[in-house]
Amino acid sequence: MCRSIYTLYNVDPPITDEDIRAASLQYVRKISGFNKPSKVNEVAFNNAVDEIAVASARLLASLVTKTPLRERTLTTHSRLEK
Repeated sequence: MCRSIYTLYNVDPPITDEDIRAASLQYVRKISGFNKPSKVNEVAFNNAVDEIAVASARLLASLVTKTPLRERTLTTHSRLEK
């Protein structure tokens, strides 16, 4: 698993669509080995990021917990923005 992908569930402040997209992009970069895909692979790469973002958002929306929210540190939030 990517070491730079952080837990997005049950955190305060709540995650945004941009946070989910950034984590999805990091994941696709890791498994594909591409930081930036070539033109021939760009559509497949971007489609994978979109599909993973949708699936991740659906997963996060369906999870239930009774534990209190964890505070997201400034460091974690700034890493997600990269």
